Amino acid sequence: MSPAIPLPRKPAAAPGDPVQQWYENELGWATAAGPPVQLVAGLRFDVLEVPADAGFAVLRRLGSAAATGPAALAGNTVRFLVAAGGADELPGLLEWLEWGGLVRDLRAVGAGGLIPAPLPPGRPGPREAAVWLRPPGPGRGVEPALPTLSALTGPRGHGAAPDLVRLVDTAATQCHRLRLLRASAQPLAFS
Repeated sequence: MSPAIPLPRKPAAAPGDPVQQWYENELGWATAAGPPVQLVAGLRFDVLEVPADAGFAVLRRLGSAAATGPAALAGNTVRFLVAAGGADELPGLLEWLEWGGLVRDLRAVGAGGLIPAPLPPGRPGPREAAVWLRPPGPGRGVEPALPTLSALTGPRGHGAAPDLVRLVDTAATQCHRLRLLRASAQPLAFS
């Protein structure tokens, strides 16, 4: 009789990343494995990115989360979640608002883009991790809370969603103001 050869065992399934599970299971958002876990833009939301100083000014200026939708901080960037398709609208909105080529610090992440997933509310993490400044509401229905062009006239219901035009105009104003402040702090070349 030959000695018994142990059969190879399947490795125990490693539990998924709790941050990734929170986004996929609680919010129904698509993720890409990390580290850090990444959120996939363009499916449920797009993202507007501004320098942190401008982003904090936007949050102060517009007040409540109802006016901005969810917002997160990652390094020196504040990210505002907007309705899917908002990234495609940004260049036209900036032209229409007459900000055209004046605002270089306001960027958009749309379909296929990735952003670092902020830590779920109340979850500790590394100091450099992205965090929510205004987290998304619980449950899978975050879309009605995202800024959209149809906020005033669309099918969502008479202004129920934040207004994308107001958010973009305020963000462009704050980015431009920040750029002017930085420029005025530099010594003149001819002095």
